[in-house]
Amino acid sequence: MNWDRVSGNWKQLRGKVQQEWGKLTDDDLDRIAGRKDQLAGKLPERFDYERDQAQREVDELARAW
Repeated sequence: MNWDRVSGNWKQLRGKVQQEWGKLTDDDLDRIAGRKDQLAGKLPERFDYERDQAQREVDELARAW
């Protein structure tokens, strides 16, 4: 999936992101605003993830959506 499409549909995808990564706050999601690099950067802050794992999970989310 093209991340531009995810970005364009961020409002719809936001609920799925919140469900998948419940520790992300509404403020986090507002700041991320559909930007892939922001989401991949926030996951290691909130979860015990390595940067590579966060990137893989973000890519997997985009493919599944």
